[in-house]
Amino acid sequence: MSLVTGFAEQLSWALYQLDRKEYGYDLSDDAFLYTRAAVVAAGRVVFESVLQDPAVFEPYATDLIWAESLLYTPDRAYERITGEAWDRDTRYSYESCSNTEGWAD
Repeated sequence: MSLVTGFAEQLSWALYQLDRKEYGYDLSDDAFLYTRAAVVAAGRVVFESVLQDPAVFEPYATDLIWAESLLYTPDRAYERITGEAWDRDTRYSYESCSNTEGWAD
């Protein structure tokens, strides 16, 4: 079970780090979340490149490259292992605009 909760924490942390004004463009909250998930799904190299250069995020946002299903992976794994729904509570929220420092002026 620690692998599932650890994955959920790492995923939330990665999405939280990408929750910043310079990436938000004119996307809806959901589109922004799913686009950030696509960056995480693309792997560490892309993720770190986006953190270093916001321009790397642009194709994901303008082409609406999404990975919504990645968000549900820990919950599905938990349910498959335990047979119960997971009331997930991670240290960092991955919801759009929850990283207040990332949205500060």
